[in-house]
Amino acid sequence: MPIPIVNSIASWFLKKRFHQIDLFLKYPVEVQEELLHSLLDKAKNTEIGRAYNFSSINTYREFADRIPVTTYEDNEARIERARRGETNIFWPKPIKWFAKSSGTTNSKSKFIPVSDESLENCHYAASKDLLCMYLNNNPDSQLFLGKGLRLGGSKELYKDNGTVYGDLSAILIDNMPFWAEFSSTPSNEVSLMGDWETKLDAIVSQTINEKVTSLAGVPSWMLVLLNAVAEKTGKENLFEIWPSLEVYFHGGVSFEPYVDQYKKLLPRDTFRYYEIYNASEGFFAIQDQNSSNELLLMLDYGIFYEFIPMDSYGTPEEKVIPLCEVEKDQNYAIIITTNAGLWRYKIGDTVRFTSINPYRIKVTGRTKHHINAFGEELIIENAEAALRKATNLTQTEIVDYTAAPIFMEGKEKGAHEWIIEFKTPPEDFEFFSQLLDKALQEVNSDYEAKRNNNTTLRAPTIHCGRERLFYDWLKEKNKLGGQHKVPRLSNSRGYIEELLSLNR
Repeated sequence: MPIPIVNSIASWFLKKRFHQIDLFLKYPVEVQEELLHSLLDKAKNTEIGRAYNFSSINTYREFADRIPVTTYEDNEARIERARRGETNIFWPKPIKWFAKSSGTTNSKSKFIPVSDESLENCHYAASKDLLCMYLNNNPDSQLFLGKGLRLGGSKELYKDNGTVYGDLSAILIDNMPFWAEFSSTPSNEVSLMGDWETKLDAIVSQTINEKVTSLAGVPSWMLVLLNAVAEKTGKENLFEIWPSLEVYFHGGVSFEPYVDQYKKLLPRDTFRYYEIYNASEGFFAIQDQNSSNELLLMLDYGIFYEFIPMDSYGTPEEKVIPLCEVEKDQNYAIIITTNAGLWRYKIGDTVRFTSINPYRIKVTGRTKHHINAFGEELIIENAEAALRKATNLTQTEIVDYTAAPIFMEGKEKGAHEWIIEFKTPPEDFEFFSQLLDKALQEVNSDYEAKRNNNTTLRAPTIHCGRERLFYDWLKEKNKLGGQHKVPRLSNSRGYIEELLSLNR
């Protein structure tokens, strides 16, 4: 059993919190509406609140009609003013923290405001909820008898004006109470180191002798760390190093491409994987069941949700709908209004509702990261389901991948071009390519129609990436570690051309 006093505190918090969760499970629409009015009331005297007369908004419809849907570019000027020390622009309290986010590989960084309210009532609240849900589902957990191994980013000071920016994970680590460090490894000093390769060595050295009971971090970079631990210790089974390890809390990128590699490193049927859905803009959803990786949409973290059906996204018919109008098994782009002053903000993610009572979701990809050059509308969820099938049938393992269109030229049909770095490559590459093509047709009817008799699309062109290709590409862009992600799918050829050039 866990340490008795910790267990008692957790049980008390659990009971108290579950009452609140039960409230938004039973009354999701009402909880969201009340939250919206609270956000409008708090910000009514800000610059943006006065501009749109927040104080006179009484209904969701008035809110939706009056305030435009925005992107980061629409908000950039206001955010830059806040970074220079101006206050009361989009949130009434001064904002000291800005989460630096470049999405996947955009050269231009975004600086997402992080208010005191979003730190406490969203990000930290979600961390507590995650632990509570895990402990509730696993009452024999020994989680608190050891330490959590966390993988965070670096921080920098925006020197001229006293505001601070860095990876969200670094901001969270930097603001944790001092006692929280005692239950975590590595130390804050190591966690916040800037150079990824130096930090990797330091984390390995500092953690291999600790009693680690949990892991937390982005799957791609955590895998790099765990492989480094295995190499340093000469162990293939990480339970030989950390016998009490019981759960991995992960998010940031899809776990699907990495499942088999994690199971090799962590070969224990009782080991748990718990998924979360968070971003620089907020913490949105948590896995609340052992047996399912569907994510419960958390409705009381100071975030008001709206959605755009992806079949109309970016068209003149585009329509924004509130939570109460979403349908199961439909793909939506997310719009958020937050307690850090983002108003009707497109975060660029897409989700599919797996349940509407309660509201549970799966993250399906990014609005910009899909291939729709020929009407095929290939999304990341399709790609990873197909890759999973192809790798299972060929006993292969994937490190990373990306894909882009080959555009039609003259009478030549279009195609998709993939570059895949394998940990265990297929014996018959042509057979793997055929399996992937077939699996894509099975999971995406539009792709199947375009591939039928090569109507629009030829068979995909697939390249085998050299060892460390994607790592070297990210290193070249100074984007190692932290929250940096490889773009899986793109409608343009920029990423793949760079990778093909490095692959020669």
